[in-house]
Order: sequence, then structure tokens, then C-alpha cells
Amino acid sequence: MGAKAGFALKLLQWFIRGVQFCCSALILALFSYFLAVLTNRNLPIPTWTRAVEGISGIGVLYTLLGLLLLCCLAGHPFTSFIAIVLDICFIGSYIYVATVNRAGASSCTGVVDTPFGTGNAEDLVNNQHPTYRQACQMETACLAVSIVAIIFFVFSALLEVVLVRHRRKEQRFGPSPANNYTSGYGRRRGIFGLFRRRKTVDTTDSNALPEHTHPDQMRQSYNTETTAVGGEAGTQNGTYNKYQHDGQVAYPETGTAVPHTTAAGYRY
Repeated sequence: MGAKAGFALKLLQWFIRGVQFCCSALILALFSYFLAVLTNRNLPIPTWTRAVEGISGIGVLYTLLGLLLLCCLAGHPFTSFIAIVLDICFIGSYIYVATVNRAGASSCTGVVDTPFGTGNAEDLVNNQHPTYRQACQMETACLAVSIVAIIFFVFSALLEVVLVRHRRKEQRFGPSPANNYTSGYGRRRGIFGLFRRRKTVDTTDSNALPEHTHPDQMRQSYNTETTAVGGEAGTQNGTYNKYQHDGQVAYPETGTAVPHTTAAGYRY
């Protein structure tokens, strides 16, 4: 489960970075067109158009680099911290982009305000294409795209935190009996697994010697000559001798030989 969750998080972050790249590339393309027209027609270039051009250009490079490095550096604390800081910076930057393109929120009719200046929506810019209406519609596109970029930069910053936490959990719990010695952490069963205490896994040392038998684990033996028993008849100092019965030796040693007698019969 851990490997699948990590892959899903990376795939989601890759999608978010892709959306950010597309938004930055669209704004960069439109404002590059604005600057090219202003330069070719010797019109005054507003400072904010250059600022938007620079922000969108850096955004394209950052998101493209994030897409390339996501496969190998996702979840690393250092790189994720840098990514979070840059995401927060781009949130503020694209708020600025949305603010300077606020004229695109209008209906683009009548008198409109564009990077080419203020004019009637039906008039041409310096008697050449595009019209002021078309320039206003381009600003509308930049405004909408910048808002989308802000939202996705917030998502990417939050997802970087999730990636770091997931990576640390992978390193902490790793392969174990809870996940069949695969990768990741053990699976929680259902929603109630969040409130269930984690059981400790008993580990045994294969090199440890077996424990000695305790006195209370001994039983009376029936095959040995001496057995640890209580004070019964036929015992001496707590030891039972099977060659005695009621304290008497079966074959007493008297020190005298028994005389040999010959059975009655023929003598040869």
C-alpha cells in the first residue's frame, strides 16, 4: 500500500505542476506578444508588462524543473522546503499578475484599458491589428489563468508537506510483517484503524540459548534409579532406591557365604 500511495501522490503533484506550467506558458506567450507589438510600433512599454513577462518566464522554468525532478526528489525534506517557499512566492507573484490584468474582468465593450493604452473596443491599435477588444480579451485570459495558477500553487505547497510526511513514514516503518515484507507501512483495516493501537511485533533471537528448566517444571520420573521425591518410606535423604522395599535391602550383604547343598539323587 505504501508504494501505491507514494506513486499516487507523485502523479497528483506531477499533474499540478503540469497545470502550473501551462498557465505560466500561456501568460508568457501573451505578454511576449504584447511586448513585441509595443516594440515594433515604438509605443511606450508599461513597467508592469515587463514584470508580468519576468514572473511568467520564471514560472515556466520553475514548473518545468519541478516536473523533471519530481521522479527522483519528491518528498526529500530539503528540496520540498525550497519548493514550498517558492510556491508561496509564486502565489504572491500571480496575485500581482491578476491585479494588473483586472481590466480583463470587464465585458471588453466601449472604452477599454489594455497594455496598448486606453481606447474604443472597436478601434485598431495604432491603426493596425489587433483591436482594443482583442487586447482586452487577451487580458481576460491572463486574469483567468493567473487565478488558476494561484489555486494550484496552494495545492502544490500543501502536497509537498504530504510527500515529506509520507516519505518519513516509509523510512520509519518500512518492510515488516504488517505489510508482508513489502514496502511502506502496514494497512489499517477500515476507518476504525485510525483509533486502534498499534500492536508490537514479538521478535525472537535465533542465536539465544533455550531457558533452563525451573524446579517447579520438573515431574517425577519413573525410569531413573534415583528420583527427587518427598519424605516417603524407603527414602534416604530424599532419595529413593528401587533396590529396597520398606527400608530393607532385597539382597542383604551379611558377609557370610551360603553353604552349598547337593540335591538328593544319584552320586556319580
